[in-house]
Amino acid sequence: MDHLRRSLPPLDPLVAFEAASRLGSFSRAAEELGLSQAAISQRIRHLEKHVGARLFVRANRKVHLTTAGRSLLHAAAPALRQIAAASEEIRARRGGDRLTLGADQSIAAMWLMPRLSLYREDAEHKLSIRVVASDKAADCLSEDVDLAILHGDGNWPGHDAALLFSEEVFPVCAPSYLMNNPPVIGPEHLPEHALLELDDIHWDWMSWPAWLSSVGIHKPVEHEPLRINSYPLIIAAAKAGQGIALGWQHLVDADLAAGHLVRPVPDRVETAYGYYLIWSDTHPLDPAAATLRDWLLANATAPLSR
Repeated sequence: MDHLRRSLPPLDPLVAFEAASRLGSFSRAAEELGLSQAAISQRIRHLEKHVGARLFVRANRKVHLTTAGRSLLHAAAPALRQIAAASEEIRARRGGDRLTLGADQSIAAMWLMPRLSLYREDAEHKLSIRVVASDKAADCLSEDVDLAILHGDGNWPGHDAALLFSEEVFPVCAPSYLMNNPPVIGPEHLPEHALLELDDIHWDWMSWPAWLSSVGIHKPVEHEPLRINSYPLIIAAAKAGQGIALGWQHLVDADLAAGHLVRPVPDRVETAYGYYLIWSDTHPLDPAAATLRDWLLANATAPLSR
């Protein structure tokens, strides 16, 4: 770090250098930065002394970059723009114009995105929302996340939680699957069919063996054509007729309503878990986050259609 401190030139000369390079004039750079031309010249001389090379050739009230100047500009200009953009982003966030939402990938893709679109239509002012989609709870509950939506039992130390909806799980498949395969008379026939399994590390997420056991079926699964570590892809495979998947209520409702998916049997399992909206209990939510929290809770199970 000390080497970096010694190698980097001061910021003010770099800003003067970038302006003079872009405008081709010390006087125009002075006007833009609200400085005198003498101050710009002094800062450029200071920068040239720091790098040990001439950066400009002066001619007819204009300045042109030397080879060394072009090399420095190539690195300095994008770096200064990135620093300025990051500063503006931080200021916007502190001003309440931006908030961050964390959610597991399933609910982010299949439940949150459509509702955020409706919220943005209803919002009284434009709000920039950053979504962190991750199946790792630590990512969704990191310090820079204002609100999180996670599956669980409602207990996250250091956080308050409000239930969005409880967990109800049932089999779903495409109509084409039922047309092209033996009939599913009851849940006891499911182990004989192609069951699409979610391959994940979460012990509390429902699996086919757990679901079948919950409805009193204790037969081994005979055919498991696909294991995928992404629930949206599991549902995509089911919609393509590749097998029967477990459907989470409120995540697959739109596909059921559109006829992309059907329920081959009426059986369902309700667990002790659910999806919760979570926020830190160590500091109050800013107004924008609190407004979004209240809107999501009020519209958690509402139909998407206007």
